[in-house]
Amino acid sequence: MTTSEAEIQRPDMAEAAVERSGAGGGRPDPWGVKRAENLLTSLQGVLSARVVVSPIGEVTEIHILAQSGISPKQIVRNVESALLAHLGLKVDHRKISVAQTAEVRPIEALEGTAVRDQARRRGVVYRGLDVRPAGARRVELVVGLWVDGEDVTGSEEAADTPRARIQGASRAAVAAIDKVLPSFTFEFEGVKLIEAFDTELVVAGVHVLDGRVSTLLVGTAATRDSAEQAAVLAVLDATNRWVQSHRQ
Repeated sequence: MTTSEAEIQRPDMAEAAVERSGAGGGRPDPWGVKRAENLLTSLQGVLSARVVVSPIGEVTEIHILAQSGISPKQIVRNVESALLAHLGLKVDHRKISVAQTAEVRPIEALEGTAVRDQARRRGVVYRGLDVRPAGARRVELVVGLWVDGEDVTGSEEAADTPRARIQGASRAAVAAIDKVLPSFTFEFEGVKLIEAFDTELVVAGVHVLDGRVSTLLVGTAATRDSAEQAAVLAVLDATNRWVQSHRQ
């Protein structure tokens, strides 16, 4: 049994490992197993590593948990190369076992996918409100929605006054919603600013006509950025669940 095959580190490295473990009060690691495991987990695609040694420091087993996408043979070669280059340790490839998981993605990617999936389930997603000049003391309010990857817009002209702009934004939102389900008719009922819980809220009412049957839907939204935007969000709050259930 040669030193390169039996020991995972040189004597000076073992002394340093013992010294570090003693200073930190941790479990002694005379053969530098933890250092080797940390090295292996730094390799591309490796999620975790466990190195098993005999009482005299001979490497008997190396277990690797890796992501899918990289061949096990390549992972074994990477492990062999890393141990030889960094620790001077030559390990028989037959002592290295590799298990692979299903696709593992960063939490940011998972969160992004969850948001997109949730948006699809919601059916109708608010994109924005554009207020444009439309002549003397008048504005055009254009509401943009996102429906199944496509843009849907609705617009309404109104006088350039606070009350008229809120109503115009609500009507533009209803006009956009009306395009989502052409088999039904959506009509604007009204919009109102109210104070509740020390917060200014917008309450919107929308009628849905299905033949001779009329259903009143009501939604609310807090005025954070603007009262006009809150009016649009109140319309969506009123209609989103109904639209989702009927589109499915």
